[in-house]
Amino acid sequence: MAHEQYQAALKALHECMEACNHCYDACLQEDDINMMSECIRLDRECADICAYLEQALTRGTPFVSELAQVCATICERCGEECKKHNHQHCQDCADACFKCAEECKKLA
Repeated sequence: MAHEQYQAALKALHECMEACNHCYDACLQEDDINMMSECIRLDRECADICAYLEQALTRGTPFVSELAQVCATICERCGEECKKHNHQHCQDCADACFKCAEECKKLA
């Protein structure tokens, strides 16, 4: 399989997507939802790009480095936003985002 070289990235992308989806859902339950709006928006962006890149890698996209660069940028932004909030789901999401950004940088 062509995507065996991407095992670490695929794992990080999948874990990041799951963490962002969980954070997104949990943020919607928070009392001060207005304070969470940027976190919610970035969770959505990040989950989508991670899911897309995961699929693109498994089908052998010719745009690995370009997509990985964009994904790394979005993961970092999402991680930075999540880090600002004390909720456990935000902290867990930030960790997954930063880990994914590192894996994406290796591909970019």
